[in-house]
Amino acid sequence: MRDTEPPRQIPLDLGGMPALSRHDLVVGAANEAAVAFLDGWRSVPPHVVVLAGPPGSGKSHLAAIWQAETGAMALRADTALTGPVSAPVLIDDADLPPRDENALFHLLNAARAAGQPVLLMARRFPAAWGIGLPDLASRLQAATTIELREPDDILLGAVIVKLFADRQVDVDPQVVQYLVRRIERSIATAISVVERLDRRSLETKSRITRQLAAGVLDAMDAGQGALDL
Repeated sequence: MRDTEPPRQIPLDLGGMPALSRHDLVVGAANEAAVAFLDGWRSVPPHVVVLAGPPGSGKSHLAAIWQAETGAMALRADTALTGPVSAPVLIDDADLPPRDENALFHLLNAARAAGQPVLLMARRFPAAWGIGLPDLASRLQAATTIELREPDDILLGAVIVKLFADRQVDVDPQVVQYLVRRIERSIATAISVVERLDRRSLETKSRITRQLAAGVLDAMDAGQGALDL
C-alpha cells in the first residue's frame, strides 16, 4: 500500500535564535525583580549580586543583557586570578562544580578592591551551595540575592508570542494558550517547542494549528523529535 502522506519540505536553517537584547526581554511577575536590578545597576555601589532561579527561567537572557551593558568578563567559579579585575565580573553556574572556593573568594575580594560589580548566576541561593570556606560563606551571605521564578501563564504566553514573532510567524492566540497549558513551565522549553513547531510547519507547508501543536508535543512527550512524527 502506497504511503499517501504529503511529501515534507526540508526547511532551511535560517537561525531563528531568540533575540537576547534588553528590548527583547519579556517582563512579568516572575522576573521583575531581576529586571529592576538590570535597569538600575548603575545607580547602586558596586557589589556582589546572586541571581538564582530554576533551569529555564531566563537566567541566560538576563546574563547576556548584563554582560552586553557592562562589558563584564565571563569567568568560572574556579578561575584563579592572574591580574587585577579591570571590568565587571559575570560567573554563570556559580553553585555547580567545578568550583574553587579559595579562587572564588580571592576573585570577590579583587573585584571589591577594584570597585567592580560581580553577578553570580545560580540555581540556588548561596546558603544551599555547601560552602566550606567560612570567609567565602560570609562574603556570599552579605551579597544581594534576587530570585528568578518560573514564568507564570501570562509571562510564558508572552514569551511564546515573542519567540514566534522572532521567526516572523503569526500564531492564533488559542494555540498559544494551548501551549501554555501543555508545556513545562520553562522558557527553555518554550524556545524548543517554538523551534520544533516552526520547523514542522515549514516541512508540511501548513499553518501552526492546535492539531499540529498537539502532534509535536505528543512526539516530544514520547521522547521523539518533531522530525519523527
